[in-house]
Amino acid sequence: MSGKIVTLPEALTHKIAAGEVIERPASMVKELLENALDAGATDIRIELMRGGCGMIRITDNGEGFLPADAPKAFERYATSKIYEFDDIYQVRTFGFRGEALPSIAAVARVEMTTRTAGALCGVRLVVNAGRIEEIQDAGCPEGTTITVTQIFDPVPVRKKFLKTESTERGYCIDVVTRTALPHSHLRIQVTANGREILKIPATGDLSERMALILGLDATDHLLPVQASADPMQLRGFISVPSFTRSQGKHLYCFVNGRYVRDYLLNHAVMTAYRNLIEPRRYPVAVLLLELPPQDVDVNVHPAKLEVRFRRPREIYGMIVETLAQALAQRAPAPGRFPEAAPRDFRAPADYRDRVEDALKRYRVASTGKLSFPEALLQGPRESFSAPARRDDGDGDVTEPSEPADRLTFSDLEYLGQAARTYLVFSAPDRIVVLDQHAAHERILFEKFKRNRGGHDVSQQLLIPEVLTLSPRDMALFEESMQILKEAGIDAESFGGHSVVIRSVPVTLAHVDVRALILDLLESFSDGDRSPGLAAKHDNVFRFLACRAAVKANQTLTPQETAALCRDLDATPFAATCPHGRPTYITLGLDELEKRFKRT
Repeated sequence: MSGKIVTLPEALTHKIAAGEVIERPASMVKELLENALDAGATDIRIELMRGGCGMIRITDNGEGFLPADAPKAFERYATSKIYEFDDIYQVRTFGFRGEALPSIAAVARVEMTTRTAGALCGVRLVVNAGRIEEIQDAGCPEGTTITVTQIFDPVPVRKKFLKTESTERGYCIDVVTRTALPHSHLRIQVTANGREILKIPATGDLSERMALILGLDATDHLLPVQASADPMQLRGFISVPSFTRSQGKHLYCFVNGRYVRDYLLNHAVMTAYRNLIEPRRYPVAVLLLELPPQDVDVNVHPAKLEVRFRRPREIYGMIVETLAQALAQRAPAPGRFPEAAPRDFRAPADYRDRVEDALKRYRVASTGKLSFPEALLQGPRESFSAPARRDDGDGDVTEPSEPADRLTFSDLEYLGQAARTYLVFSAPDRIVVLDQHAAHERILFEKFKRNRGGHDVSQQLLIPEVLTLSPRDMALFEESMQILKEAGIDAESFGGHSVVIRSVPVTLAHVDVRALILDLLESFSDGDRSPGLAAKHDNVFRFLACRAAVKANQTLTPQETAALCRDLDATPFAATCPHGRPTYITLGLDELEKRFKRT
């Protein structure tokens, strides 16, 4: 009788191993870019079809493969970077485990042409689903060209998890920009469906590279940082507290030139900004940390996106202190990058508690009554409007049905405002508490939907705003121009990676237009969760309504409260905000009597 345990066939184990390294087309771009850098390439061309889901071609001018080494490169665990176990802790290259090419070849068709300097001819290989189908001499320039097609055909289930073409292309652009940031000597050109979407020339230093990739709007608000604590070196740029983004994706941390997503590093950056920026806002930062390879373990993640430090406490303290001192100084003039004077760092003792906290996770109003009829007599009957402060949040929920016993807020007795956030009303049989932000958000959301594309939605800016965007944001902008227009935002390309904003919705005329557009574009990067066009419009209207709505901790006058309630009474789906949260709750008299033990 045979046992239950079997040895998996080699083809299956290769596909399983590839699943740990190759998650999406952007994973292929990352691995092939790192191989090109390890080969000494200074000029890289990337071609994408259908966002990288149809075809990926990467051409570099690196040293190429010897004919004898070319087929070995597609064998699992074949590498030129390590020869014994201890070499793993001395690695200064990107790839070293011999998994990139065989993993890609296990889930796609790969064609490679390569030639070394001085060789009379090169070699061409075709590998399909992990098997070498062709190998022959070929004429080709020095360097390597790898073309990947039939992506995920051997694993069709993985194809079902791919997102929209624009989203996958955005992931690929993110990989390219992260790779290009710390390597200013590198020239990269990216085309998508035959159209050039990104061209990064070689530059002299990090500041010039950041201006090309992040856009001048970001680099105008950056401070240089630099510190040393032998044998560690830290340099880079961070944004001033007044320049933040709605997501943390603009925290770029590099360890020995390798981009990493490390909790300790991100926590150190946010600690330096403590009490300087609003909650749920994130700075822009590019930090390059250099330390001996034996002091960092890059072999803890299949894609090498996570690392472990031998001396995390010293690294954490150096980052926090260096960034805090830079933020305490005066910001540079726009468009200039003053040199940061290097200095020796000694971690102060007062960071111990914060470091230990980070390492825990690293290691594993009015009291009188006023009814609405009185309030209406004291002010105009126009729609509610109040200045708004920043807020965030997005989601995608199905609109709820209207409750049968919907309240009419204008008929309730207004008792007052609690915590400058909740409006309290009295009804004959209950107490009603209304969330002012959620209610106003629903009102504005329905107005945006009702006035979609209407001229009464927009207000012309006295001076149009010109923004210089990153390549990823520019691609998102071009794809979303029509949606922005229907939302009341008149914007168009202004040459290169610049856009001009001529008008915004009336309810948002008081908001920082630059921050609004940048945060809105960031919200588009997650738009693949709502593939339908109508859902994409709703996502934009939801975002704008949240930004324009009155916020918590904002005092409302009785007249403003009355106007808010009139608008809410005329608004459908008033029971919830556009994100699905309730706009009000009720507390019945029977519940009150139970609480006071009167029953």
